[in-house]
Order: sequence, then C-alpha cells, then structure tokens
Amino acid sequence: MKKGIHPDSYRPVVFRDRNANFSFLSRSCVHTDETVTWEDGNEYPVFNLDISLASHPFYTGSHTFVDASGRVDRFNKRYGRKSDQ
Repeated sequence: MKKGIHPDSYRPVVFRDRNANFSFLSRSCVHTDETVTWEDGNEYPVFNLDISLASHPFYTGSHTFVDASGRVDRFNKRYGRKSDQ
C-alpha cells in the first residue's frame, strides 16, 4: 500500500438506520457532529444512514422501498406511462 494516502483519524463510529431501528458500531473516519451513548456505556459519534442491511429489500426479502425524498414519485410523474397509451 502507498504510504501517506490513508487517513489517520479512524475511530469507532455508530452507524444508525432510523427506518429499521438498527445500529452497529464500526471504525470509520466519517465526520459527524452528533454523538450517541452505545450499549457499552461509552459515547461515540453517530452517522445516520438512509438504508442498511436491516432495511434493504435484498437482505430483508421484502420488496418495499423506503424513499425518504420522493424520488420514485417524481420519476413516475415525469416519465411514467400515460393512461391513453
């Protein structure tokens, strides 16, 4: 590996999927200002995820899609089939 290209600021970070009420602790260098108290009683930075393995349809087996920003509806409105076609 090349030296000097990887960050030195790896630290434990909690990744939280609020849609599925699922969190996991991992090492990361992601920047976040919010913190949370983890199961071990220590306080860690927290990064909120839109989707994780607990809410992704591939892993859950369900075919529902959690669309927080309405992109699917916007796409269907713009490019969806017209009723007369």
